[in-house]
Amino acid sequence: MDDDILYESDGRVRLITINRPAKMNSLDFSAHEALVQIWHDFNADTDARVAVITGTGDKAFCAGADLKTYTMAFAQTPAPEFNRVYTNGPGLAGITRNVKVFKPVIAAVNGYAISGGLELALACDIRFCSPNAEFGLQDVRWGFHACDGGLIRLREIIGHGHAMEMILSGDRYDSEFAFRTGLVNRVCAQHQLLTETMAYAQKLASRAPLPQQFAKEVIYRSHGLPLDEALRIESQSFRALADTEDLAEGNLSFRERRDAEFKGR
Repeated sequence: MDDDILYESDGRVRLITINRPAKMNSLDFSAHEALVQIWHDFNADTDARVAVITGTGDKAFCAGADLKTYTMAFAQTPAPEFNRVYTNGPGLAGITRNVKVFKPVIAAVNGYAISGGLELALACDIRFCSPNAEFGLQDVRWGFHACDGGLIRLREIIGHGHAMEMILSGDRYDSEFAFRTGLVNRVCAQHQLLTETMAYAQKLASRAPLPQQFAKEVIYRSHGLPLDEALRIESQSFRALADTEDLAEGNLSFRERRDAEFKGR
């Protein structure tokens, strides 16, 4: 595995760390490709139930793309190849576009989450941050706009008005704004951020994994559909869980007043 991206196991939780502190944990091509592979590995690993992603140090979660490498590539890449690799590819950090990860993913935002770094955090299901965290889509300051889900996901998470404020200004916003608008779920002390995030991830990993994955898939697949269609997808998903071993185990553990031991089957 690329030393710029660390991938560690803690029980059924996988910790992904962007390890480029000298570059504010920005992503060059090598780090991006390493993350693409990690998400595929995480999806395929039946023992892995929850992922946590963070950055090394206390200054940055991820400052987005390493612009020195990416701007040169954009200028030199023919349009068909650009579309194949970028527009139709998995997006920055391997999870922001064209990749379906239905297992729970949590971001521990320990500093700057800027442009592509914010888009990476937005692609996660839950976000915890430290008090010094700052969030921004600064692309308009450099002549372009977000292209890895920022324009789409930000509005869904914090609402139209707040999203437009962030997107059109290119300003940075602090952890208080992030918590107030629902951009993050919790603000944790810097020295406790990863500990609290991992503890929460372990709790999620103790829950039934199939309902988590099915529910996440329903939420994503039903988005924008008419209500009747969305409810039908939800009902079909619920019925698909009826014959699983984990449902039987959940019912049995309830009757026996003990913690369930879910197998993901």
